[in-house]
Amino acid sequence: MPIITLTTDMGLKDHYVASIKGAILSHIEQVQIIDITHEIQSFSSLQAAFVLQNCFEEFPKGTVHIMGVNSEPMINLNDDSLSSYPAIMLFKDHYFVSNDNGFFSLLIGEEEHQGFWRLDDVLSNKNVFQFPTKNILVPAACKILNKVEITSFASETEQFQRATTFHPIVEPNVIKGNVIHIDHFGNLITNIKKKDFYQFGKDVPFTIFFRRKEYFIDVISTSYSDVSNGEKVAIFNSNDYLEIALNQGAIDRRNGASTLFGMQINDIIRIEYTPRGSKDTLESLF
Repeated sequence: MPIITLTTDMGLKDHYVASIKGAILSHIEQVQIIDITHEIQSFSSLQAAFVLQNCFEEFPKGTVHIMGVNSEPMINLNDDSLSSYPAIMLFKDHYFVSNDNGFFSLLIGEEEHQGFWRLDDVLSNKNVFQFPTKNILVPAACKILNKVEITSFASETEQFQRATTFHPIVEPNVIKGNVIHIDHFGNLITNIKKKDFYQFGKDVPFTIFFRRKEYFIDVISTSYSDVSNGEKVAIFNSNDYLEIALNQGAIDRRNGASTLFGMQINDIIRIEYTPRGSKDTLESLF
């Protein structure tokens, strides 16, 4: 059975998600619709790309992923480079259907895609702009699953919008990263990956500072339960991102690391290393 996944910022309070699913079923009767999340921060293509990066490969190849965040096209007739058209990207044998608002570049990073097509005919009926995820992205996704040749309704191109990404900043014996996601439990997920963290060596002492050095951790644990309940902990999660959490700290969806430490998305995480022979280690001898 063909699979479509949905990632949006629409929440579940209103009728929007149900309307999207109804539209899909009107195009394809036999289809499995999977909700990845509808709780993306409003208009955050960066967060949507992060969430999809961390789960899409678990789905069968050929799955179509609809990304309905910031999905309204922006057509600039005077300067096409400023336009954001709805588009399709084939990446690692998965199809992604989204407005070209920077999402595609955030999704693939430095990797190569297998094809990119733009839905050009979006000005002929401006009524579709009122609900573009349902009226533009859903029909395109369903055509893919119905084996309609993409070039019959979209134009192949190599041009897509490039979004600014946040990479850790590396200085002598220091890495500066950012919180890029806060999960359901209030855990702080950073943009610092294991390979970044250990670039100074695996045996070099370090201290992870956050919230303007009010809080720090100087050990990486293998699991949350390495510390007592309610204690702060740093781990590398299943996708190798550095994560700062509280062991069983989020009671009734409150009191997680983000709440206790007053941290938000984009806040800075600073890691200071003290390799053998550094100023700090020399001063410790006196």
